[in-house]
Amino acid sequence: MTEAHYLTATEMARLVRAREVSAVELLEAHLARIERVNPAVNAIVTLVAERALEEAKAADAAAEPRGPLHGVPVAHKDLVDTAGIRTTYGSPLFADHVPVQDDLLVERLRRAGAITVGKTNTPEFGTGSHTVNEVFGATRNPYDLSRSAGGSSGGAAAALATGMVPLADGSDMGGSLRNPASFCNVVGLRPTPGRVPGVSDTAAWYTLAVSGPMARTVEDLELMLSVMSGFDPRSPYAIKEPYTPDPETSVRGLRVAFSPDLGGLPVDPETAAVTASAAGVFERLGARVEQVDLDLSDADDAFRIYRAWYYALSFGELEGLGANTAWNVEQGRRVTGADLARAEKLRSGLYQRMAAFFDAFDVLIAPVSQVPPFPVERPYVDEINGVKLPDYLSWMRSAYWISVLHAPAASVPAGFTPTGLPVGVQIVGRPFADARVLRVARAFEQATGYGARRPGL
Repeated sequence: MTEAHYLTATEMARLVRAREVSAVELLEAHLARIERVNPAVNAIVTLVAERALEEAKAADAAAEPRGPLHGVPVAHKDLVDTAGIRTTYGSPLFADHVPVQDDLLVERLRRAGAITVGKTNTPEFGTGSHTVNEVFGATRNPYDLSRSAGGSSGGAAAALATGMVPLADGSDMGGSLRNPASFCNVVGLRPTPGRVPGVSDTAAWYTLAVSGPMARTVEDLELMLSVMSGFDPRSPYAIKEPYTPDPETSVRGLRVAFSPDLGGLPVDPETAAVTASAAGVFERLGARVEQVDLDLSDADDAFRIYRAWYYALSFGELEGLGANTAWNVEQGRRVTGADLARAEKLRSGLYQRMAAFFDAFDVLIAPVSQVPPFPVERPYVDEINGVKLPDYLSWMRSAYWISVLHAPAASVPAGFTPTGLPVGVQIVGRPFADARVLRVARAFEQATGYGARRPGL
C-alpha cells in the first residue's frame, strides 16, 4: 500500500472490488496522509475518521459491492449538507451546524459505495475564488504554501493534489470548480447546468451555480460524474440521462478555437504562455486550431446582476455576514426589475451567438484564470499587467464570463510557471456536450502528463 493515496480512484475501486485491498486498508492509508500533510495545507476542516472506519469495515463485510465507488474515500465541500457531520458553509454563523439530511449529491455518492472522510474548506458561502474564512482560516497551495489554493473549492483541490482523497465534489458559480483546479494541478468540471441536479426551495431555477466533480485524472472525474448525474424530479431543469463518457478518444479533425484573452481581458504573461502552449498540443494531436476574437463582454453585466440578485435572495436575511458576502447582498438589494430584464436579454443574445459559434467549432480553449496562484495573505487580485481592477470579482472574469453561457467547462493541468506554480487550460463546449469536453480534456491530459507532477509534501 505504499503511495496508495496516489492511486487513481478507478484503480482503488477495482482493487477493493477484487478484494486485493480492503476498504479499511485504503482508508487508513488516506487517514495517514491527512495526518501528515493537512496541518500544512488546511484542506480538510472536519474529519470523521471513526465514522469512516466503521463504514469501511461494513464495506469489507458486504457480500457484494454497493456500487462503482465501493470503498473509495471521498470528501465533501463544506457547502453541501452531510447528515450528522458538521457543515459550516465557511461562516461563523453556522460554526456548530450539523445537518440532519444529506445533500442529493452526497446521497448519490454514498449510495455508490463511497466513504466520507470529511469536509473541505471553502470561503463563506463559497464567496470568492480564494479559500479563507473566519472559522478555519486559509487553505494553502500544496505547490507553494505561501500561495492561494484558489476557491471556492480550494479545500477540495488541495486535498486531491496532496493525496488526502482521490475524489472530491465542488461547486461553481463564477469559477469555483475551475479556478482551484487550475491553481492546484487537478481536474475540475463545471458541468452543463442540470447535469448534476440540485434541490433548492429558495432558487430552484437558478442556473449560474452548479455542483460538479473534481479529481486528479479525467477518467476518475468521469467515473464520479456518472454517479452524481441523472434525473431528480425536485430539480426543474435536471438532465434526464446519467452521464456516459464519449467512447471516441482521438481529437484528430476536431475544430478547436483558441482565445488567449476572451476578448481583451488582461492576462498575466506566465499564465498566457502556458495557455498558448496548449494550442500547440492540440495541433500536434491532429486538431484544427484557430485563434479567434471573441466578444463575451455582455456576460459581465448579466453575471453580476444575476449573482447579486441570488445573494440578496439567499443570504439577505442573515446578520453578521463577512465583508465579501455582505457586499454581494448589498449589490443584490439594488437590483431592479429593469436590471433583471437587461440581464436576461444580454444572456439570451449571448447564448444564441455562442450557439452559432459552436456550429463552427467543437470546443473553445482559453485561460481558466487570468493569473497564477497569488500570495495567500492577499484577499484577492487587484491588478493584472498594470490594469487596476475595480473590485474583488474582476480578476475572475475569464471564468465567470463562461458561467453565463450555460456550457460545460473543464480545467485541466496545462503546465507550470518558471517558479513551479500550476496553470490549467479551460476547455469549453456547447451546452450539453459535457462528454465531448471531457474527451478533449482526456486527450490533452494523456498527451502532456502535467497532472502527474505531485507537490513536494
